[in-house]
Amino acid sequence: MQLVKHDLVIIGGGPAGLAAAISARKNGLKDILLIERDKILGGILNQCIHDGFGLHTFNQALTGPEYAQRFIDEFYELGIEVMLETIVLSLDKNRNISVSSKNGFIKIQAGAVILSMGCRERTAGAISLPGTRPSGVYTAGAAQNFVNLQNIMIGSHVVILGSGDIGLIMARRMALEGAKVEAVFELLPTPSGLARNVQQCLNDYDIPLFLSTSVFELHGNERLTGVSVAKVDKDFQMIEDTKRVVPCDTLLLSVGLIPENELSLGAGVNLETTTNGASVDDNYMTNVPGIFSCGNVLHVHDLVDHVSGEAALVGQCAVQYLHQKSLLKEPSITIETKQDVRYVLPQKVSGKKDFTLSLRVTRPMHNGVVMIKDNDRKVARKKMVRLHPAEMIRVKVKAKNIENAKKLEVSVQC
Repeated sequence: MQLVKHDLVIIGGGPAGLAAAISARKNGLKDILLIERDKILGGILNQCIHDGFGLHTFNQALTGPEYAQRFIDEFYELGIEVMLETIVLSLDKNRNISVSSKNGFIKIQAGAVILSMGCRERTAGAISLPGTRPSGVYTAGAAQNFVNLQNIMIGSHVVILGSGDIGLIMARRMALEGAKVEAVFELLPTPSGLARNVQQCLNDYDIPLFLSTSVFELHGNERLTGVSVAKVDKDFQMIEDTKRVVPCDTLLLSVGLIPENELSLGAGVNLETTTNGASVDDNYMTNVPGIFSCGNVLHVHDLVDHVSGEAALVGQCAVQYLHQKSLLKEPSITIETKQDVRYVLPQKVSGKKDFTLSLRVTRPMHNGVVMIKDNDRKVARKKMVRLHPAEMIRVKVKAKNIENAKKLEVSVQC
């Protein structure tokens, strides 16, 4: 068994891991190791062949692989060490990492660790879909992999459950491949994906979207033959007299993402119940000293551009921690959610530096104002024409405005 040491270890080679590694190197750190379980870097972007990436970062509409390749090229130009086809088995609070690689079992002692493992999709089992267990039921991401990377057509008559962005994009993709997309069914009264994806992927292709409607039973033995759908009431209970059968041979599930935080739990990292990601401060450091988190493993993002920007900041903070730990001030100000705010990130701040607060609202609203207060004193505000749970809101907060604060409260006023 090999035993090695590295100043900084980054777990996950998707957009967050790449941006964090590049930022750490540009901030003067030489000893960096990135660990990725796939054969190539890029993460989920490799199968996202649609465009719309990079509008904020590069002022261009790029496909997922094009966006990833810009970071991959820079990563290799900087000479950062990487271990591909390597699985991290465990991480403890002392930043001891056990990995299984092509070269065998390796133990790594890290000065700092950045978690950037991304998300996994909820499956049919995770949402307890009743009925038989035929073939033809896929998560939207798995279907995307089959169609875009492996050139495998998965069905001809498709129903999609859930209106998350991947599900909406796959509705368009299946239509372009010649399949008949019967409908998209969404349990909630509003779409879960971005408004632009509803327009470009459903409306532009005449694919119907049924809100407050869900799948309640699968039909078929060897292959899916149809699904039973019905409308739901305000308590998400099925309205019996609306139940009907929709014939199909394929069901795609776009019912949410779960951050891959098993390693985080093993290290004693505290997780937030609303995001299923780590609780972090304004340096994106968890409650375990020297362990940072960024990207979709921290909270699910709408745009990869925001992932890259967040990860670049985390890379810089990790270098500060390694070079002079006193630069990372202890968080002393807690941030609490109030009216119509589902979650905020970070959850604690030091008050010694400017930071960007990310949040999501609980319901769709128009002409609202996001208010951040220290007791009754306004700290920051952002006026918005449209607020939606599917769209993350970012508010910049100045350190000079929160001097001597003990607690900040975030709410929405309409």
